[in-house]
Amino acid sequence: MLIDFHTHAFPVKIAARAVGKLSYEVGGVVPQTDGTLASLKEEMKKDGVDISVVHSIATNPKQQANVNQFAIEMNRDPAVVAFGSVHPDAPDALEMLEHLKQAGIQGIKLHPEYQGFYADAEKMKPIYKKISALGFITLFHAGMDYGFPPPYHGMPDHLLGALRWLDTPVVAAHWGGMGCGEEVLQKLCGLDIWMDISYGYGAMPKPIAQRIVDTHTPDRLLFASDMPWHRPAWELKFLESLDIGGSDREKICFRNAQNLLSL
Repeated sequence: MLIDFHTHAFPVKIAARAVGKLSYEVGGVVPQTDGTLASLKEEMKKDGVDISVVHSIATNPKQQANVNQFAIEMNRDPAVVAFGSVHPDAPDALEMLEHLKQAGIQGIKLHPEYQGFYADAEKMKPIYKKISALGFITLFHAGMDYGFPPPYHGMPDHLLGALRWLDTPVVAAHWGGMGCGEEVLQKLCGLDIWMDISYGYGAMPKPIAQRIVDTHTPDRLLFASDMPWHRPAWELKFLESLDIGGSDREKICFRNAQNLLSL
């Protein structure tokens, strides 16, 4: 079994535009789907993925309702676990979290760069407290982002600050922080935080990845790709290049996600 904990899809009417814009912003990365859920599911079959966790991001307050309605609709698909999103500046962010909980959504995706906030900002405290009270999983885009200049808003120090106010599971994407492996090793490894291993292939130095596996342990790692930007098959190749035993590879590939999502 294979669960991909970090993927993206968009409503059909905006998928082509969204994928084209994002591809341009991150330097022309060639997308591996056309951005739709149907295309994602086709590629899941090719790469042997059974379930994808699909993340949407409300990049401004006005998007919040539509983004989350799409997540609720996707969540009805048995091959999908959809996370919702709230924008830090939306006046109804707390009410939206309650709506998402009632609709059966299990997690919230936050992207400090696209949503324009520091992960440890004081203004996030009420949102984090509400997320914790409702029992959501929180997945952060962590580390640098190819489409943005520094300073970055979701670095390991910022995540440490956010953990003060979050009592439910937190996932730091991209091996705990894209482009900041040494900081992840020094500041996040060993803490009560999950890491997804998306976008490691071709981007994460193998020795750093091995040290994160050894230090943070396979018990806290989640297989992920960041589809449509990276393929699950690529991330599997990278994972297979690391020194990880069979039972530990099973934990990373599906058992940890199974338990976290109560599948």
